[in-house]
Amino acid sequence: MVQKKGKKGGKKVAAAPLAVKKLVPQKVVNPLFEKRPRNFSIGQDIQPKRDLSRFVRWPKYIRLQRQKAVLQTRLKIPPPINQFSSTLDKQTATQLFKLLDKYRPESKEAKKERLKARAAEKAAGKADAPTKRAPVVRHGVNTVTTLIEKKKAQLVVIANDVDPIELVVFLPALCRKMGVPYCIVKNKARLGRVARRKTTTCLAITQVESSDRSALNKLVDVVKTNYNERSEEIRKHWGGGSLGSKSAARVAKLEKLKAIELAKKV
Repeated sequence: MVQKKGKKGGKKVAAAPLAVKKLVPQKVVNPLFEKRPRNFSIGQDIQPKRDLSRFVRWPKYIRLQRQKAVLQTRLKIPPPINQFSSTLDKQTATQLFKLLDKYRPESKEAKKERLKARAAEKAAGKADAPTKRAPVVRHGVNTVTTLIEKKKAQLVVIANDVDPIELVVFLPALCRKMGVPYCIVKNKARLGRVARRKTTTCLAITQVESSDRSALNKLVDVVKTNYNERSEEIRKHWGGGSLGSKSAARVAKLEKLKAIELAKKV
């Protein structure tokens, strides 16, 4: 017997009202300006400027500089070499160089003029009296070492970027032993400018005019506090030994695993 299909139960759901569309104002396109989208595929438009410094094959001397800088942060640096990283602060260094500039050695032109004037006086029949040597800064490792050993140096200034560092690495210890104030400053070229040379490893002040005596005494006090009297601290302070990002991440991961294992045991 065939059964009749029954009607489906439930009420009919009313149709949703028509959604009110928001009126979007149309952009006014100027027909004079045609839109020309760029295509950066091969052989099409010129590529935009990108920072490609990461992909540059740098010259070897630049690569060596960068590798050296990274190595110096990675390797452990012993205290005698690490002490050259703590240089004089900017304000004190400015005062120091202002004083040093007053006692620069005689230039070639000035020496030539002085000798000419002296020769002219001699030709005129005047007595050739030797002139008194002006107080100037002394430079060079051998000269400065001799002045320190004889305790004639009132202040010694050493450059921090001497290469090889062995040339000046003994000077701080010698200065401390002989009781001579010393300081370490940035840039051997800056010291060289004072001595009228390209670069200089170290300078020594032996004499100053009476008007500059107070300025020198102030500098000596600051320098003694920062360098001579900190010998024990300098002797113990190692440098470098900082890990790279990958090594630091690896160590952090191991530490995290150890911490999880300890937590499980507890």
